[in-house]
Amino acid sequence: MARIAGVDLPRDKRIEIGLRYLFGIGPTTARQILKKTGVNPDTRVAALSEEEVAKLRGVIESEYKVEGALRAEISQNIKRLVDIGSYRGLRHRRGLPVRGQRTKTNARTRKGPRKTVGGMKKPPPGPT
Repeated sequence: MARIAGVDLPRDKRIEIGLRYLFGIGPTTARQILKKTGVNPDTRVAALSEEEVAKLRGVIESEYKVEGALRAEISQNIKRLVDIGSYRGLRHRRGLPVRGQRTKTNARTRKGPRKTVGGMKKPPPGPT
């Protein structure tokens, strides 16, 4: 079992795909890491030797910000925007789209489930 940055990589996948299970590593970064370490991208995670795992772990820990450190940095950046009161910070605070998307329709991911607003009924006419 290859454990890198506190994450168990799936044993049956190729290492090029398995590295993507780390938060902050996508397809391009995974290929760069494999090129730096000299590990064959087609190798299955279960077939990795201990020294290959150690090489991968060393490169990832020294050169890339992944998992907890990356999540902390992202949350600090958002907190800074909210604290200084920038437009982007206000959008984060209100739970609305931050990057200029429309909100009349198609903002359900940020806004959450629809809240139906019922029409107000007039009181029935009667003696006043």
